[in-house]
Amino acid sequence: MTTAQVVETATPAWRGGFGRLWSAAVLSRFGDALRTAALPLLAVRLTDDPLAVAAVTACGYVPWLLFGLLGGAVADRVDQRRAMWAVDVARGLLVAAFALAVALGHASIPLLIALAFSLTALQTLFDNAATALLPSVVRPESLGSANARLMTGQQLAGGLLGGPLVPLLLTAGAFLPYAADAVTYLLGAALVASLRIGTPSRAPRPPGATLRADIGEGLRQLWRDRALRATCGATLLCNIGMGALIATLVLHVTGWLHAGNTGYAAAMTAYSVGSIAGGFLAQRLAGRLGRVRVLLLGGTVQTGALLLLGSVRELAALIAGMLLLGAMGMVWNVNQVTLMQQRAPAAMTGRISAAFRTASTAGAPLGALLGGAAAGSLGLNAPALLTAALFAAAVLTLIPARSADVSKVEKDEKRGGVTTGPAPG
Repeated sequence: MTTAQVVETATPAWRGGFGRLWSAAVLSRFGDALRTAALPLLAVRLTDDPLAVAAVTACGYVPWLLFGLLGGAVADRVDQRRAMWAVDVARGLLVAAFALAVALGHASIPLLIALAFSLTALQTLFDNAATALLPSVVRPESLGSANARLMTGQQLAGGLLGGPLVPLLLTAGAFLPYAADAVTYLLGAALVASLRIGTPSRAPRPPGATLRADIGEGLRQLWRDRALRATCGATLLCNIGMGALIATLVLHVTGWLHAGNTGYAAAMTAYSVGSIAGGFLAQRLAGRLGRVRVLLLGGTVQTGALLLLGSVRELAALIAGMLLLGAMGMVWNVNQVTLMQQRAPAAMTGRISAAFRTASTAGAPLGALLGGAAAGSLGLNAPALLTAALFAAAVLTLIPARSADVSKVEKDEKRGGVTTGPAPG
């Protein structure tokens, strides 16, 4: 047995569970794109206080910091399929009630904040349950391809279809983006509820086991796994960087490049197109290199793209850099999630997923503050260069884990447990 990477590249079957799960995920992302694009526009109609408008966005992060690890622990205790459709029903009813309030003229900033907070609090359970459920829906050798197809479909629905449709919906009625979002949640709930999969077997919990103890157990398991520990740290560094870049990108494009709103739109479109291309590349690259090595490649290419953004004052350089960032960002996301699903013990996937997501969410607002400070004191191109330095640090963090590239989690049929070890060479 060796530590060489073995990555299977079989594609998941669309018929049955995966097709329904994919459809539910893509529908949900489409609805989310409508809502998240419409909420800031509604907020600025209700108030001209920048702090109040920012609070609506900030409340989309806070629940992950408060409840993210708890959501992972709960996801490992419950029937994940039932948790997902129940959460989607709750979110659908919440957004439908909000759409009615908008239609009747009762929308307010406190109501927007309450909606953003509630939806994200519910999302902490849904997302961790979805990550833990996918390995039960597809064959182990199809897991990477399944993640690639899910994320690519979500990017298409949210990045290229949902956002641009919002202005058209708003001309017909301010409540319509939210009503459409509510419908997608309820349709997604119906699709997930129709899945026919067995309930995963779990070892009996010791008497007196608490959610706090479950969270600690998951964090210890994450820390003991060298590849997952390094990947989680690298992901945190990358998300701090992306928070800095995204928060100041409009200033970079309009103030440093003087490319105006057209340049900003071109940059965001290039990022979305790159992300879709990355979805087709992610599993192919993993099949050749192994997942940790693909993360190293993705981080290195993104570092170069960020240096290009921060040092070349041309619109063509911006578009090329954003294309590369989008493509390698999708390659990173697909392989990071698949790596975690393959290495995490089945009974702890929700908790380990929660640790990754909480680290990611914590990094974004911190990065936004750092980016703003860098732009104000060092120049409008400084956040791109700062982000390049953070990505380079992420690559260095991953290097010690390259010899322990992803090993599949293999179920011990005799004991009914889970073991982790290097994939057969």
